[in-house]
Formats: sequence, C-alpha cells, structure tokens
Amino acid sequence: CTFCHRLDDPSVKGYNLRLQTEPSAQELIHEIGDPARFDEVVFCGYGEPTLRLEVIKEVARAVKARGGRIRLNTNGHGNLIHKRNILPELAGLVDTVSVSLNAENAEKYLTICQPAYGFGAYDSVLAFIKEAKQSIPEVVVSIVRLPNVDVKACERMARQELGVKFRLRELDAIG
Repeated sequence: CTFCHRLDDPSVKGYNLRLQTEPSAQELIHEIGDPARFDEVVFCGYGEPTLRLEVIKEVARAVKARGGRIRLNTNGHGNLIHKRNILPELAGLVDTVSVSLNAENAEKYLTICQPAYGFGAYDSVLAFIKEAKQSIPEVVVSIVRLPNVDVKACERMARQELGVKFRLRELDAIG
C-alpha cells in the first residue's frame, strides 16, 4: 500500500521489525507461552499473514487449546494467494478477522493498495469478507483514514452492504 513504509524503513517505535528468518510454528507457540495472559493473539504484521497459512493454523490450534483468543489482520487476499477458499480452514481457530479494505471502490483500491492481483483484487476482498461471515464469529472491515478515501461510504458499505463491523484507523507516524 502506498501509505506503508515497511520496505523503506522496517522500524516502529525504535524496533526493527525485519526478521532474519521467519519463526516456525513451534517457536511462536513457545514465545506465546500462556495465551491467557493476553487479551488475544494477533496474526498481522509487515506483510500478509495468510502467506503462512499452515503456521497460522498450527499456532492458532495450540493457542485455542490453551484458552486463548485469535485475531487475524489481513488484506483479504488469502483466497487469491492459495487459489481456494481458506476461511473454512480457519473456522474454530480464529475468533476475529479484520480485513483492511482501505477504499470505497476498485479504482481507489488499485491506486492505494497496488495489489499484485490487479483490478479484480477489490471484488475478491469483498467476497472474502462475505465468506468470512460463514466461518469466523466476528468480522471487521478496517480502513486507514486517507485524504482521498470516503470514510462514510466505506463505513456504510461495511455495516449495511456487507453486514460487518467497521473500524477507522488513523494514519500515524510509525517510526
């Protein structure tokens, strides 16, 4: 996305978020420890978490078995990435999915998010949101407040057309 600086500067609040290697599911489970000490365990980050779908499922299974809650923050491209509907695989593992929509139409989405999947990505994200309601207990659409995005139109789409919750995120300095 045009507003993300992860490729320019992978630091947030003085912490370098660039990993030398991607942690294994077992390493993540070990680092989480007792998930009850957290409100929820969140899969998100500099990049799309569903690229590592099997790791998400393994870690989520372990966290849920120990009484934890799971949230997945995603761009909604998981079905495009895996060329199948991944949402049924997340049923019972993910409590909340938050999908970054970031625009009220495909043209703006293409300009702002610059998806690898091109113009059809926006409709695929909308389909992902609709499908998520069948498998995930709580579905949230989020957008980042940007000058050229119609926040009210996005909120109306989320709440009325898609029937999900809406969250407005403020664009903030992250470094």
